[in-house]
Amino acid sequence: MSAPVRQTPEKRLTAFEAMLSAVEAQYADTAAQMEKLKAAGRVKSATYRQLFAKKLNLQDMLTFYEVYGLR
Repeated sequence: MSAPVRQTPEKRLTAFEAMLSAVEAQYADTAAQMEKLKAAGRVKSATYRQLFAKKLNLQDMLTFYEVYGLR
């Protein structure tokens, strides 16, 4: 197996910013889906609970970014 290719700092920064944007977008989308289910009275559904777990996971990721001053 070959050694991983090292990225330039600029490419790493671009990749990081793309990842951060994707996580923020997923968080917003998940929260919006949860609101729709909540409005429909489906807060006890499996889908709502799965979205809740996903939202918590995404929030944890965003919190790590904040802790390290990356957001």
